Amino acid sequence: MKQKIMSGMRPTGKLHLGHYLGVIDNWVKLQDEYDCYFSVADWHALTTKYDKTENLRQDIIDVVMDWLACGIDPEKATIYVQSLVPETAELHIYLSMITPQNWVERDPTLKDMAKILKSKEGMASQINYGLMGYPVLMTADILTFNADLVPVGIDQVAHVELTRDIARRFNNVYNTDFFVEPQPKLNNCSLICGLDGNKMGKSFNNDIKISDTEEITAKKVMTAITDRSRLRKDDLGHPDECEVAFKYWKIFGEEAEVEKVRCECEKGQRGCADCKRQLGAKINERMKEIRERRRYYEEHPELVEKIIREGSEKARADAQKILEKVRKLVRMY
Repeated sequence: MKQKIMSGMRPTGKLHLGHYLGVIDNWVKLQDEYDCYFSVADWHALTTKYDKTENLRQDIIDVVMDWLACGIDPEKATIYVQSLVPETAELHIYLSMITPQNWVERDPTLKDMAKILKSKEGMASQINYGLMGYPVLMTADILTFNADLVPVGIDQVAHVELTRDIARRFNNVYNTDFFVEPQPKLNNCSLICGLDGNKMGKSFNNDIKISDTEEITAKKVMTAITDRSRLRKDDLGHPDECEVAFKYWKIFGEEAEVEKVRCECEKGQRGCADCKRQLGAKINERMKEIRERRRYYEEHPELVEKIIREGSEKARADAQKILEKVRKLVRMY
């Protein structure tokens, strides 16, 4: 029997290359080896965007289309929408009853999100109950399927540790070994910064979206920060001080191409503008098939809806089996 993997994303709209390289490309590889559950975490979106839900449905669809385009296969992995599996919400209630308050308050991501909200004008008192409880809801997401592994980056290991703590506490309280203590499965993936050298993000307006056209991608790449010390085309370059463009070359270029770019830059034989034009073409080449698949799903929205519905139904059926056992262990009526 395959080990189970559970992971998810909040629906923030069309995804970008950071999502693809940092998460989705890894998921595509995992789905061949594990029994994978991939959640569009719409309840988690409400923890900070509860008053901005006008685009939520479309955002969910866009996330699923991007997953499908990148190679997530609904025949291999279970793609579902979190809120269509209400068993997770019931499990969240049971887990919240046994979770000490200080366990939640020490969650590093919660602290970071609270700081961001408090830094915004008028938001000092807007740390809502849902946001405070999100680490337990995240635990419920994982334990809903009794997952063995959770793919995460090194900065997210604390999330999985909290899940392990809560699973262990449940087992101790109810004298069982039912819940698996899931292990983090560290991503072995490429990380990509935004076009301005900072973290890539939709809200920072520095991203390249999976769904961007070739023309838009090429235009965006031309805005990428390069070696700030170069003033003229034939100035000697410093590739390792190139803030964005050369980093992208190392992700999207072949080894020989990257070395050629490095040598020409260091000798002043490659201008930054020409370098970025070639880079844009390279990125478009890598993303061509993905974008073709996305356009197919855009033209067949009924297929996307069917995948969401069937995946969520399967996820719910699997979750019901877990919850039935949990209810018996807790001795609910």
